[in-house]
Amino acid sequence: MQGEVLDAVAITGLGLLGDRAYALVDLAEGKVVSAKNPRKWGKLIDFRAQYAEPPAPAAPMPPVLITLPDGTPYGSTRNDIHEVLSRALDRPVELRRPVPVRQALEIYWPEMQGLPHQDAVTDQLMPPGTFFDEAHIHLLSTATLERLQQLHQPSQWDVRRFRPNIVVAPIEDRGFVENGWVQRTLAIGSSVRLNVFRACPRCIMTTMPQGDLPRDPEVLRTVVQNNRGNAGVRANVIQGGTIQRGDVVYLA
Repeated sequence: MQGEVLDAVAITGLGLLGDRAYALVDLAEGKVVSAKNPRKWGKLIDFRAQYAEPPAPAAPMPPVLITLPDGTPYGSTRNDIHEVLSRALDRPVELRRPVPVRQALEIYWPEMQGLPHQDAVTDQLMPPGTFFDEAHIHLLSTATLERLQQLHQPSQWDVRRFRPNIVVAPIEDRGFVENGWVQRTLAIGSSVRLNVFRACPRCIMTTMPQGDLPRDPEVLRTVVQNNRGNAGVRANVIQGGTIQRGDVVYLA
């Protein structure tokens, strides 16, 4: 579902507090619902979700308010919430919390030269007990967005297409600056430390229409042709804390 902008957030051992604490599960196949397979779940990107109250450390996750594409809000504590969401998505689903086993989601790969698969659907396993794709945190720099804009000006290089947890604005524009962060420690503010373990491979999600952004296959094609299909980085948490807009970020 569509994300939101936060001015401050707690970072825990599992990333941003409250991030992907809930997900929909396909009852027919047992997989986590994701718009990464738009043939099944393309509608999902037009849904919105927000907590009824801010999550607090060491407290149970609060209920969520899910807004359907037609603007109708539904609380997660409704007795019929599973039926409501199933009708909206035309497939039987349930809203769930993570369980301590590895779950999977599906990714559709369009027929595009340079992608690891062509016109195929693959499964991606999630870390046990989470609904994360692979990492606790996904970071993207404004330098990368600006470089992609230079490479293909007709496209709208809006950060919403890439869905990062944290956006970093480098002091100097150096293109795909995150490539140099891999296998290094990234420090944010006074306490948070992240282990950047790999570049972030992009998929069909970057091309999909959402809000006022049109469908645009050239977004993914440009990333594939100019940075081996990567934009941003994936990281896990070494040390948590609280971060806020304007914090200094540096390589430790």
